[in-house]
Amino acid sequence: MTVHFPFQNTYAALPANFFARVAPTPVASPRLIKLNRPLAVQLGLDPDLLATPEGAEILAGKRVPDGADPIAMAYAGHQFGQFVPQLGDGRAILLGEVIDKDGVRRDIQLKGSGPTPFSRRGDGRAALGPVLREYIVSEAMFALGIPTTRSLAAVITGENVMRETMLPGAVLTRVAASHIRVGTFQFFAARGDTDGVRQLADHAIARHYPDAAKAERPYHALLQGVVARQADLVARWLLVGFIHGVMNTDNCSISGETIDYGPCAFMDDYNPATVFSSIDEQGRYAYANQPRIALWNLTRLAECLLPLFSDDKDKAIEQAQFILGEFAEKFTTAFGAGWHRKLGLFTTQDGDDALVQDLLDAMAKNDADFTLTFRRLSDGAGNADDDSARAQFTDPAVFDEWAVRWRQRIADEPQSAAERQAAMRAVNPAFIPRNHRVEAVIQAAVNNDDYAPFEELLTVLSKPFEDQPAFAAYADPPMPDERVLQTFCGT
Repeated sequence: MTVHFPFQNTYAALPANFFARVAPTPVASPRLIKLNRPLAVQLGLDPDLLATPEGAEILAGKRVPDGADPIAMAYAGHQFGQFVPQLGDGRAILLGEVIDKDGVRRDIQLKGSGPTPFSRRGDGRAALGPVLREYIVSEAMFALGIPTTRSLAAVITGENVMRETMLPGAVLTRVAASHIRVGTFQFFAARGDTDGVRQLADHAIARHYPDAAKAERPYHALLQGVVARQADLVARWLLVGFIHGVMNTDNCSISGETIDYGPCAFMDDYNPATVFSSIDEQGRYAYANQPRIALWNLTRLAECLLPLFSDDKDKAIEQAQFILGEFAEKFTTAFGAGWHRKLGLFTTQDGDDALVQDLLDAMAKNDADFTLTFRRLSDGAGNADDDSARAQFTDPAVFDEWAVRWRQRIADEPQSAAERQAAMRAVNPAFIPRNHRVEAVIQAAVNNDDYAPFEELLTVLSKPFEDQPAFAAYADPPMPDERVLQTFCGT
């Protein structure tokens, strides 16, 4: 029985200037190293057939399945604030779309599947390390409840790629609600192609914001929808200490999913200025800057949509500014509610914002681990024991002073201690994909062809809110000599 993908190809049915038709480049000897079986089932695919040699060839791009219409999507983008009018999928090829078990349309895309007309002198390939990183972090984000692209499979190609050194090549199969980005709109807007912007907007509305089609002003409703989803998404990132390394407009998804896990990372010690990406030399995408950058990206989207808003440019700008002005309130509301949940607060009182900020300030001054501080507060919420939380601070007295105020505040809540503890543990993870753990997994795979650490880390991260005593060490922050201070782009 052959592998079957029930493909639809609505994006490939758009005009030819939206993409380039290009087939994946065959590889030498593909070997499946990881298949996401639950996701395969969710997509209506047969995981047993995907695990066969034929399945591995499809997931590596060596064989194109029936019904696929492979394309590389065109887009532009601001990269670290500098506009590039043509980027596009330089090492990714969209095979097609499937409708999942919930009736949601999903893209199936191969990353690292060979050169395309958008490769800009690149080889179109991916090294094994970045493929494993994206698999690990995207699936961790999914388990944490954060909207994200997913990883269906990782395949080693049997060929090497040249980066700083020769490295094993690999292909990631990425699944997304779509791959439409702010940069996709910029591609057409930069060319003065208003018809292209309108066609793309209509496609995005039909796919992601069907209620906008019924609105009096559909394109305004589209922008409002994207603003709302981005505000919520970035708030969720920050609440788990995630730092997106390349928040360029070509990595800002219209669907509201996290996309592109190149030089991303999770914080260990809390510091709002934290940045990991080796190419972010000015800290543009540092932790504390991400809400501002999200709004900056959304403003670029609004600029693209102006011709669809009104023939009167001043009126269109006024309307766009009004919608963009909603971002701050939506972000602040989502962010504030998240902090309340993390601290076990079910109601809102004056002084709550100061309680949160004072804790964060104390954490920053005392090298407190972001994840463990909140997890240990969760543990102590059920028994009034703050010893584990205070141990995160170099000066425990600073924590003690804050904890008195927190205990007084939670005493005003009607919930029992057990209810509070359960609620806090449901939002404060014990396990995140810590940088040193991810790096150890990559080194084991690249240097020794050993995927046991990769599998074990995935197992742990699939249940981030459970204690998992057998894997307790995975919750520990890195020792000083284990710290990973820089992460690198996968290209």
